[in-house]
Amino acid sequence: MTGRCHCGNIAIRFDASVDPRALPLRACDCTFCRRHGARTTADPAGRVRIEIRDPGEISRYRWGLATADFLVCRRCGVYAAAVLSEGARSWATVNTLIFDDQSPFQREAVSVSYEGESAGDRIERRKRSWTPTELG
Repeated sequence: MTGRCHCGNIAIRFDASVDPRALPLRACDCTFCRRHGARTTADPAGRVRIEIRDPGEISRYRWGLATADFLVCRRCGVYAAAVLSEGARSWATVNTLIFDDQSPFQREAVSVSYEGESAGDRIERRKRSWTPTELG
């Protein structure tokens, strides 16, 4: 699957290990995700490549426990993905609203809350459930 922010500054290639219709679809209840209308997915057995044309036009927003960078295009305002990096490795969850083909995601998203997680628990959950990622 491929997708991009509105202006094309952030481009994503998501290679899922399963049919995209079988991927989890989540609606996080944090204020950031709610205000962006985000519907996210990840595949720990898949791969994501995130290409950024102009890194100066990317906001790497962190808040709360500051365990991931939420990639928002400064030019067009689209939230594309959240990325956890540790050493040379990265994992991401992708906002499905950026994909060119929306048909696999025309279904109800499961509401999730991560309130009460410690920073360590959150990092470990993300390593287990997010998609291994290459940033370019």
